[in-house]
Amino acid sequence: MTKRLANSFTARLGMAGAIASAMLFGLPAMAQDSRLSLADRVSRLEQQAQNQDQGGVGMVNQMQQLQAQVQQLQGQIEELQHQAQELQDKNKAQYVDLDSRIGRLESGGAAGAAAGNAGAANAGANPATNSGTPAPTTAPAPAADAAKSKGGKPAPAAASAAPAADAAGAQAAYDAAFKSLRGGDYVQASRGFRTFIQQYPDSPLTPNAYYWLGESYYVTMNYPVALEAFQRLLSQFPQSDKAPDAMLKLGYSQLELKQGDAGKATLKSVTTKYPGSKAASLAQERLRRLQLQPAN
Repeated sequence: MTKRLANSFTARLGMAGAIASAMLFGLPAMAQDSRLSLADRVSRLEQQAQNQDQGGVGMVNQMQQLQAQVQQLQGQIEELQHQAQELQDKNKAQYVDLDSRIGRLESGGAAGAAAGNAGAANAGANPATNSGTPAPTTAPAPAADAAKSKGGKPAPAAASAAPAADAAGAQAAYDAAFKSLRGGDYVQASRGFRTFIQQYPDSPLTPNAYYWLGESYYVTMNYPVALEAFQRLLSQFPQSDKAPDAMLKLGYSQLELKQGDAGKATLKSVTTKYPGSKAASLAQERLRRLQLQPAN
């Protein structure tokens, strides 16, 4: 019995030793597996950090690109604002110039009309009454008038009646077109001036009608037709007082139609042909502004 107990104890002791030996041999392997797992984890963390760094660099690059685009857009906006301001100033100057010209013409027309009315009143006054002598109350005999007209020569009053009526009609048509222009009805003004030119081609007001016809189209930015009107004035009435202004607006129209070389040449012609004039001053100013513009 004692021997069996001893053998059992010995067997159990051997099994415990075997288990202990196995545990001792297994500990290094477990430690190695743990170390490898930790290295892998560190490697993964380093890779993640590197990826984050690369993502940060990408974000910085994107921010720099966005900033450059914003600066470029700001420059374009400033350039557009400058162009809009120039266009506004140019339109304002054109309207002021047009209004001042119309005002001067109206003042001159009113003075001329007043002088004409005064002359007509003086011509219609009875000379005998002005000298203190009573005027005759009897009219000439119809036979005498007939005798005066038998020679084939019209009576002086009849001879002057037709031109006076024609001049009055021309003035009325011109004034109506000019009134439309003054009121801002440029379509009606252009029609009125065209009709005037067709009906009264030999009127002293025809050069002015051509000029204001061109202005009515220029203000509405119908530059091809405006250019034609100014050219007709210059070709048919080169000695007109409106010739300097017509040549100036001809150059403006050419520039608006992208005829840069022709427009500059026309403006230079204004300065050489009409030195010291208002048109020459405006031409010089426009040429100066053209020189300051950047080349496309």
